[in-house]
Amino acid sequence: MSKQTILGRVTQLAKANINALLDQAEDPQKMLDQLIRDYTNNISEAEQAVATTIGNLRMLEADHKEDVKMAAEWGGKALAASRKADELRAAGSTADADRFDNLAKVALGRQMQSEKEAKTAEPTIAAQTTVVDKLKSGLDSMKNKLTELQAKRDELVARAKTAQAQNTMLDAVKNIDVMDPTSDLNRFEEKVRREEAMALGKQELAASSLDAQFESLDDLGKTSEIEARLAALKQNQAA
Repeated sequence: MSKQTILGRVTQLAKANINALLDQAEDPQKMLDQLIRDYTNNISEAEQAVATTIGNLRMLEADHKEDVKMAAEWGGKALAASRKADELRAAGSTADADRFDNLAKVALGRQMQSEKEAKTAEPTIAAQTTVVDKLKSGLDSMKNKLTELQAKRDELVARAKTAQAQNTMLDAVKNIDVMDPTSDLNRFEEKVRREEAMALGKQELAASSLDAQFESLDDLGKTSEIEARLAALKQNQAA
């Protein structure tokens, strides 16, 4: 998979409008499940490809660093050889001086080659760095989008379950008409009212019986008092 293909897929998926997709779907839950699977697979593939791209970039950066280091080292060697040549020439050793000057020239050539290689790699490293940054950003967006998809799916499933429960409840309530005198509820209420009326009747009957008993006691007391007064009257007459 090329870098451009990876970048294109990452960008396309990261920009996907979930709400628009849901509006067009016949079965939003199934579509979200499929999108989640697609996103998960694409993220996994993209992560591997991005890891390879990053690895290649780090190798380029390491090579560039090595070229810069070698350029500096060859420059140091050229300078050391040139100084040695100057010392030998001042001491009259022209042949040895020329030999060290030639070594300085070889070192300078190596320095120039290392500098050239480092300079040639710099645009590629810059371009690769830009691509890697975009890929990382795209992957982050894809992961955020995956989280959004999962949240949307969970929300949709919860709403579907709530709606199903509400419909079930409404269907059950619809079958019970509390205004219908023939309904089970009204029949039960009527039965309770009859039981309550019977209890009231029994209470009233019990109260009437009790009042009669107390009235009998009052009559008995009155008769006893009359008998006592009559006896007292006769006793006074006899005296």
